[in-house]
Amino acid sequence: IWSFLVYYPLAHMAWGGGLLEMIGSIDFAGGNVIHISTGVSGLTACIILGSRKGYGAMSYHPHNIPLFLLGASMLWMGWFCFNCGCAGGANSIAVLAFANTALSSAASMVVWMLIEALVQKKCTVMGAVTGGIVGLVGITPGAGYVPLWSSLIIGATAAPICYLAISKMKKKFGYDDALDAFGCHGVGGIWGGIVTGIFATKQMNDAVPREGLLFGDYRLFLSQLGAIGISIAVAVVMTTIIMLVLKKCSGVRVSDLEEAQGLDLIEHGERAYPAFNGLD
Repeated sequence: IWSFLVYYPLAHMAWGGGLLEMIGSIDFAGGNVIHISTGVSGLTACIILGSRKGYGAMSYHPHNIPLFLLGASMLWMGWFCFNCGCAGGANSIAVLAFANTALSSAASMVVWMLIEALVQKKCTVMGAVTGGIVGLVGITPGAGYVPLWSSLIIGATAAPICYLAISKMKKKFGYDDALDAFGCHGVGGIWGGIVTGIFATKQMNDAVPREGLLFGDYRLFLSQLGAIGISIAVAVVMTTIIMLVLKKCSGVRVSDLEEAQGLDLIEHGERAYPAFNGLD
C-alpha cells in the first residue's frame, strides 16, 4: 500500500515529468524518492505505533554486530550499483557517480569515527558503518551532478548532522525510531537534497537545469527546498492515512502481554535461540 501511495507517486514526480521535475528540482538516484520518503514515513509510523515498553528506561543493544557488518557491506556494494546505474549506461556520468559515492561515504565514515573518538573515547564498528551509510544517503541525490571535491564536503557534513539527529534529537523528542530510519535516511536525505542545490553544476552533467547556489544561481537551491517539502508532505500524509486505516481494521500493535512474551513466539511460534539463556 505504501509503495502505491508514496513511492510510486514520488518516483513519477521526480523522474517521470511530474511535479518535482516541473518545479526544476533534480534527484539523481533517489534522495526524495527513497530516503526522505522512507525516513519520514518511518518517523510517522513509529509515532503512531508508540514506543516499546520500557523505552527510555531499558538499554537496547544491537542483536548481532557481525551480521550487521555483513548486511551493510552488501548494501554498500548495491549502493554503487544503483547510484551508477542511474546514469543509464557505462559512461562518464556513471564514473562520476561511482567516485562521488566512494568519496562521500569514506569521508562520512572517517568523520563519524572522529566524533565517536571525541565523545565516547572509542570508535565502534556500528558507528563507523552507520557513518558510511549516512555518507551514501547524503550523496545519492547529487551523485551524478556534483564535482568530486564537493562529495568530500557532503559526506563530512552529513556525519555530524545525522549523529546529532540520532543521539540528541531522538532523545529530546522521545520517539522510538528503533533503526534510526529518520536520523540516517530522513535527515541524511534532506541534507543531500539541500547540498545538491548548492554544488550541482552543468560542468559535471548537462542534465542539471540550473547552476547550484555556489555557482551563482539560487533557483535550483529553491527548487530543491520545494521538492524536499513536497516529499515530506506526501510521506507524512499518506503514511498517516495508511497507519490509521490499519489501526482501525486490524490493529498495528500487539497487546502488552504479547509484547512481553516476545513477537517471535507470539507471531511465529518459535524462538530464534531456544537453547541460549544469556541473551540480554
